[in-house]
Amino acid sequence: MAQCVQSVQELIPDSFVPCVAALCSDEAERLTRLNHLSFAELLKPFSRLTSEVHMRDPNNQLHVIKNLKIAVSNIITQPPQPGAIRKLLNDVVSGSQPAEGLVANVITAGDYDLNISATTPWFESYRETFLQSMPASDHEFLNHYLACMLVASSSEAEPVEQFSKLSQEQHRIQHNSDYSYPKWFIPNTLKYYVLLHDVSAGDEQRAESIYEEMKQKYGTQGCYLLKINSRTSNRASDEQIPDPWSQYLQKNSIQNQESYEDGPCTITSNKNSDSNLLSLDGLDNEVKDGLPNNFRAHPLQLDSSSDPSNSMDGPDHVKFASSLHETKKANTGIIHGACLTLTDHDRIRQFIQEFTFRGLLPHIEKTIRQLNDQLISRKGLSRSLFSATKKWFSGSKVPEKSINELKNTSGLLYPPEAPELQIRKMADLCFLVQHYDLAYSCYHTAKKDFLNDQAMLYAAGALEMAAVSAFLQPGAPRPYPAHYMDTAIQTYRDICKNMVLAERCVLLSAEILKSQSKYSEAAALLIRLTSEDSDLRSALLLEQAAHCFINMKSPMVRKYAFHMILAGHRFSKAGQKKHALRCYCQAMQVYKGKGWSLAEDHINFTIGRQSYTLRQLDNAVSAFRHILINESRQSAAQQGAFLREYLYVYKNVSQLSPDGPLPQLPLPYINSSATRVFFGHDRRPADGEKQAATHVSLDQEYDSESSQQWRELEEQVVAVVNRGVIPTNFYPTQYCLNSYSDNSRFPLAVVEEPITVEVAFRNPLKVPLLLTDLSLLWKFQRKDSSGKDNEEVKELVTGEPVMIGTEVISEFLINSEESKVARLKLFPHHIGELHIRGVVYNLGTIQGCMTVDGIGALPGCHTGKHSLSMSVRGRQDLEIQGPRLNNTKEEKTSIKYGPDRRLDPIITEEMPLLEVFFIHFPTGLLCGEIRKAYVEFVNVSKCPLTGLKVVSKRPEFFTFGGNTAALTPLSPSASENCSAYKTVVTDSTSVCTALVSSASSVDFGIGIGSQPEVIPVPLPDAVLLPGASVQLPMWLRGPDEEGVHEINFLFYYESVQKQPKIRHRILRHTAVICTSRSLNVRATVCRSNSLEDEEGRGGNMLVFVDVENTNTSEAGVKEFHIVQVSSSSKHWKLQKSVNLSENKDAKLASREKGKFCFKAVRCREKEVATQFSEKYIFADIIFGNEQIISSASPCADFFYRSLSSELKKPQAQPSVHAEKQSVEDAVRLIQKCSEVDLNIVVLWKAYVVEDSKQLILEGQHHVILHTIGKEAFSCPQKQEPPEMELLKFFRPENTTVPLRPSVEQLSNLIKTSLHYPESFNHPFHQKSLCLVPVTLLLSNCSKADVDVIVDLRHKTTSPEALEIHGSFTWLGQTQYKLQLKSQEIHSLQLKACFVHTGVYNLGTPRVFAKLSDQVTVFETSQQNSMPALIIINNV
Repeated sequence: MAQCVQSVQELIPDSFVPCVAALCSDEAERLTRLNHLSFAELLKPFSRLTSEVHMRDPNNQLHVIKNLKIAVSNIITQPPQPGAIRKLLNDVVSGSQPAEGLVANVITAGDYDLNISATTPWFESYRETFLQSMPASDHEFLNHYLACMLVASSSEAEPVEQFSKLSQEQHRIQHNSDYSYPKWFIPNTLKYYVLLHDVSAGDEQRAESIYEEMKQKYGTQGCYLLKINSRTSNRASDEQIPDPWSQYLQKNSIQNQESYEDGPCTITSNKNSDSNLLSLDGLDNEVKDGLPNNFRAHPLQLDSSSDPSNSMDGPDHVKFASSLHETKKANTGIIHGACLTLTDHDRIRQFIQEFTFRGLLPHIEKTIRQLNDQLISRKGLSRSLFSATKKWFSGSKVPEKSINELKNTSGLLYPPEAPELQIRKMADLCFLVQHYDLAYSCYHTAKKDFLNDQAMLYAAGALEMAAVSAFLQPGAPRPYPAHYMDTAIQTYRDICKNMVLAERCVLLSAEILKSQSKYSEAAALLIRLTSEDSDLRSALLLEQAAHCFINMKSPMVRKYAFHMILAGHRFSKAGQKKHALRCYCQAMQVYKGKGWSLAEDHINFTIGRQSYTLRQLDNAVSAFRHILINESRQSAAQQGAFLREYLYVYKNVSQLSPDGPLPQLPLPYINSSATRVFFGHDRRPADGEKQAATHVSLDQEYDSESSQQWRELEEQVVAVVNRGVIPTNFYPTQYCLNSYSDNSRFPLAVVEEPITVEVAFRNPLKVPLLLTDLSLLWKFQRKDSSGKDNEEVKELVTGEPVMIGTEVISEFLINSEESKVARLKLFPHHIGELHIRGVVYNLGTIQGCMTVDGIGALPGCHTGKHSLSMSVRGRQDLEIQGPRLNNTKEEKTSIKYGPDRRLDPIITEEMPLLEVFFIHFPTGLLCGEIRKAYVEFVNVSKCPLTGLKVVSKRPEFFTFGGNTAALTPLSPSASENCSAYKTVVTDSTSVCTALVSSASSVDFGIGIGSQPEVIPVPLPDAVLLPGASVQLPMWLRGPDEEGVHEINFLFYYESVQKQPKIRHRILRHTAVICTSRSLNVRATVCRSNSLEDEEGRGGNMLVFVDVENTNTSEAGVKEFHIVQVSSSSKHWKLQKSVNLSENKDAKLASREKGKFCFKAVRCREKEVATQFSEKYIFADIIFGNEQIISSASPCADFFYRSLSSELKKPQAQPSVHAEKQSVEDAVRLIQKCSEVDLNIVVLWKAYVVEDSKQLILEGQHHVILHTIGKEAFSCPQKQEPPEMELLKFFRPENTTVPLRPSVEQLSNLIKTSLHYPESFNHPFHQKSLCLVPVTLLLSNCSKADVDVIVDLRHKTTSPEALEIHGSFTWLGQTQYKLQLKSQEIHSLQLKACFVHTGVYNLGTPRVFAKLSDQVTVFETSQQNSMPALIIINNV
């Protein structure tokens, strides 16, 4: 329970006090009324004695009474009606609210820090009023009248006669059977005669004489002269006199309001009443006018017209929230006790003292003695009850029957003179004068008697008071018998069906248990008495139970919260809206943020409703907002109800301030960081054969890899434009800003180009949301030419001139639990600074489209105009948090975020805008296929553009043709089959020999130091005017690898007038090409054995080309024709085809392979340019009847592009140390011998059947030959994955292997050739030895001096070797040592000697070579390319 102002030891004696009746004459009443008080009210502040009083008990022991208080009240002959009491209690509770600005206690329990009001003054007011307003009953005497004050005025004509009348009236009320109410303690009631004297108006001497007469008649102990009204009321304003009455009258005045707002309580009036007695209200006669001064009508009496069954706690109760407020207003203007001075106050105080000392207490003492004597005489027991109690308790006990065994005898009534009731009377009297020992003994005795008689109502009363007496006994001789109370409560509730008495028991017992810190038992007791019959009582008790749980040694926080919720619910049913709201708010502290979403929803919903009822609209909106923004687990129907309630409340709030700022709406959720901003027009869809550049759009997903590639491409082209240097102020162009882009700078937007903002909405509810009139909210700072800034803020559509056009989406439906993006556009018409603040829209739901089970909305609901049930206008801000900073030490140690400026674009001057269309652009190609397409460039802006370039990572894929018109074929091409190549018809005579032409790579944009990836677009006049369009041919070549290829083009262009902010613009295009297999070309080159060519110079080569058709007819390809093989090199050229077969056309069907052999010769000196020249010699060998000029576009373009991409591949360069430099040079010289830079271009046609039409495709493959004897391929070879090796767990020794040239490289250092007759006839019968002259030609292939050793001795003498070589011998010198100069040819004349006929291999001489200037001998045998066979014939 909550803390109380009074301790339980103070509370109980104050709740049970001696009751005294007051009966006043009209004149006496008039005197007190001058002070706006009745007589009983006049005495109220002074009814507590200021000093201790003494009395003697039946054993003549002195008993001290402390802080005795008496209750004086007017006689009322009707018992109060329960409905009126309920109304009084309701008003008392609603009138007591927590003080404004009261600092609540902070209780820390576990993880919870709770702000809880420690005191509950409304509960204390309720308890006090409840105990005071309890009607008197027959089974107990605690609130029966012990005495009666008869009051008359000294100004009356016959005061003594008036006293007699009053005395008779009292006697009639007490003893006449017509009056069952009020109740009197004993038949012989003490009468105390009070003479009121008005000091300011009355005759004092007369008053004194009347008083003397009274003393003669009633004795000095039985009468009193009370002097009041020492001043007149018109002097009241001169000095301030304290008003001790207001605190008491505040509560009572509620009972006697003349009319309530809802009028449930009008007091009946009886103007014909013969005796005018006072009611309890604090109004003067004028205000009162017509209030009943009639003791037959109780002030709590309900009007007969009012339905008594209309319980104040029913669900349809009337609201009393304002009744107390009205009362306070009524009372504020009235001054109580205006005619009383402080002396008068003292006189009243003295009067009460005198009455108690001289009248009441002696009367009580005498009554106790009489009752004690009666009991002793009746029971025939020993003299005093004190001595008797021992006997009673020491004797054998009769076991008490349990409540359930007792039959329902609550109806048993004792006659007033029954001895059991006399014991009870005596007990009650002792209790009233705080003699708790004697009271306990009597209650205990009475309890046994009542239980024996099974008088359950009486027994319960005795048990209740016995328990309280036991607790209050001084020195606590026995523990508090809580089981007595439990039995009493059970009896009252279950057997007697008297909830009022049960409630009193619970209130007392709970206080006692609380004082003993037995919070758990107290809580259980309070909860037991909650029931459906009274919501107010249940609410208050549940709240106190909750306080018990939180005040325990280890606080039970969740139980506290749960019972606060229950209390709040019952308060709400009882119409106590403020208390209900307070309970829910206090409980919310516990449930908040703990994941109890349904509980939170319930609490927030209730808080919202109660706040709305109390017109606390901001709180209501806040509570409903919480329900909607939490991840709700409610059903769809429930969420729909919450949303409708929220919209309704919101609408009311917005109507209060229609011109105020737009409110922030909680729905739908906006994922601010997912907001994307796109600058520019939407992409045009494909139109027939025209396909627009893909560029950037909001439909593309962000890919960090591709964005990095685009950035690199842009850097590449910017570097080329700026002579190889990227400017310091360069930033990559960003058309689409998202959470991955760099948003630290203000983005630049171009005037008259739309800005699209994509906002990501999410509907967390299971009901659809409909947003209408959805648009962006922005602020714009205009930049004038004069430099002045004009600011324009967009809340609604602004007037003329429109700076920024705003697109409005009329309807935007988000289905249940759906995430959906809205794309909202702005059209800037002026330069300046734009700040996009948020979105503005009407939030509503769809009428009648709600489904509970999530089956979906009704058909036809989403089409057309949705019917809105209710909508509110509001906004949501787009607040994007920038990236967390993590650069400096300070940033790493603290949490700091950088700016995100994607919503703050700067609008700049007009810029050109390029659109690119691709015409006849293929999606599928064969590998190496050449196709011609067209590109259309359109300037759709009002500014001319220039400096158009295109950059791609795959320049080998496309070309715009050569730099000169002569190299570029006409469009369309003048040849058969509309070939993409430049062709010349040839005659059949020149078939086997090569046609030679030359071209410089500079003509094709592949110059020294140039970037082959950056290709200028050949615009006519290099400028594209506004609205102009240009179509250019573009040749494409299918990539060599099969599969899907994404090829990125970046078009770069500038404005003719240089803009300070935007230097250039870009347009992106991604082409997706699917390539299928065509031909696989492999080639090798080897030295020809015939050293001399027609020119007499050495250095012929044989080129072997293998062409395999790897196409598996998936593209409908029937066959390939090899139409031409061309070579391109700076030093070599193809001379002729060696293996000319009968058929001229080289056809390859599926999976067929063809082999070609060509002779290659060195170019003539005049053809070969200087070393650094970029001039290449092209030689074409034709297999058809028309020559494709390979040195023209597009053949040469693609050749140069493939060459440059090949050269770009990283070459493994070994690291060089100084001491090894000479060895390195030597190796390099040897390597150069075996190098050849010959490139082969195979041109082909493919015959394709497609839709029963035959098409001819054409294409080319390139093979780049670097090394003699090493195979080269047209398409990159797949690397075989290395086999798995076992892990080695030791450290390899770091031994540096000396760099050596390979055997193949060494064997190419010296070229050997034997010249001899193929057959030799010799007459062996004439001469047995046959001598044959043989010339050994040694050719130095390197550009350094070489030392050569020729060894003619046979290497082995094994029989196998003899079989191979035959038995012949070289005659003469067996070893020669020579030095060959650079590229020198030396001949040795040798003689071979044969003894038999046969076929012999002369290739036995072994040749060793080393570089002359090298100490290290790289010696290895120079292998012959083929065996040298000679036939020896006998003639």
